[in-house]
Amino acid sequence: MSMIRIHNSLTGEKQPLTPIVPGEVRMYVCGMTVYDYLHIGHARMMIVFDAVARYLRHSGYRLTYVRNITDIDDKIIKRAAENGETIEALTERFIRAMHEDCAALGIVRPDFEPRATQHVPGIIAMVSRLIERGYAYVAPNGDVMYAVAKFDGYGRLSGKRLADLRAGARVEVDEAKRDPLDFVLWKHAKAHEPAWDSPWGRGRPGWHIECSAMSVELLGPHFDIHGGGMDLKFPHHENEIAQSCAATGERFAEIWMHNGFVNVDNEKMSKSLGNFFTAREVLPTLRHPEVLRYFVLSSHYRGPINYSLEQLEQADAALQRLYLALRGLPPSEPDGLAQAARFQAAMDDDFNTPEALAVLQMLARDINLARDAGKSARAAALGARLRELGGVLGLLGTPAEHWLRLGKPARGPAAAEGTVSVPPAGAMSDADIEQRIAARVAARKAKNFAESDRIRAELVGAGVVLEDRPNGTTDWRRA
Repeated sequence: MSMIRIHNSLTGEKQPLTPIVPGEVRMYVCGMTVYDYLHIGHARMMIVFDAVARYLRHSGYRLTYVRNITDIDDKIIKRAAENGETIEALTERFIRAMHEDCAALGIVRPDFEPRATQHVPGIIAMVSRLIERGYAYVAPNGDVMYAVAKFDGYGRLSGKRLADLRAGARVEVDEAKRDPLDFVLWKHAKAHEPAWDSPWGRGRPGWHIECSAMSVELLGPHFDIHGGGMDLKFPHHENEIAQSCAATGERFAEIWMHNGFVNVDNEKMSKSLGNFFTAREVLPTLRHPEVLRYFVLSSHYRGPINYSLEQLEQADAALQRLYLALRGLPPSEPDGLAQAARFQAAMDDDFNTPEALAVLQMLARDINLARDAGKSARAAALGARLRELGGVLGLLGTPAEHWLRLGKPARGPAAAEGTVSVPPAGAMSDADIEQRIAARVAARKAKNFAESDRIRAELVGAGVVLEDRPNGTTDWRRA
């Protein structure tokens, strides 16, 4: 079994993954608040932890992977009211859309996908324990608040000190709080909002408490990995630690993992800047959803990633090289142990996917060298290894011949509901291309080279690359 080392956000250092239960890894990742479509920041988080989950299983660990859904929240309530629809209709619609987008990106469903509204009894029980242990109080307005000053370790994950946080807090009148840093665990009911009965009156969960309650219920009070986006480090994950440790007396998560932000053309992605993209807008502009996945994995998960057309083109070209190497190779038992060892070393080192992708490119080069040297069996065995390792990252799942004949759609606005890449309007169909190639072969046999050249130029203009051999045109692909 691999000796995986992971950068722990809590300590700022890499540490060996030493499962609490030998051979078993329990991982919780904060998922989406479902009031809108999955954007490329969400996509990065989900692809990153999908790759982590795939590699843990590939390494022989028994993984239990939990990724939650927040289906009750201020933003959800506001959006449903704006749309004139029920909260249930809104959340079900966007959960369905999220699953469609994840499927397109090759993201495997987690073992458990709990929803906040399905775990209200557990949330109420945890809030009750926090009150009993003196870490929470019922405010005059009916909210239940967490008393941050009661938890000695508050700020350790984010590196923040209580004094600095108080000094930077906005001055506002909030008589419900004993301390400006206290946060809500249970919100008292407001008119026309969803509410559940509780010992403190009707109300609904606060955002932070849901993840504490669901992770502890599904994975226990002490589990191996907790993950999510860097934006959740403070206050969400800091509050989770405070709630969970205070309620259970346990360590909570052993290792904390945070993926970096997505920038768009070197600016932070945000709706206010107009550089905010959903997966549904992006995927129809790509040859295949694997292009976005390759792009995400080409940067280390902890650093920022710059989303741009140029970066997507580079990812497309890199995938093209891998698929070109695989084309025409028969099934074989995998070989290439040295490359497999390098791949494992990269992934064992804090899931270094850029280095792992470099190994795939080396394998593609070795396949081409073996093919050129007439070593077809060797090429096939290396190809089997390339597919195997690509599969660990959720790549190379398409037959090479199919991939190479996919067209890259024209750039432009994408349909909001679209998730499938299709050739641009007016592009030649496969049948049209085959027909023109046959006509070109006939022209060459008739020594009508002018016509042959005309057809070739027409095909090149349509983005078709012909691969001529001494015995004729043996294959083609879309540029």
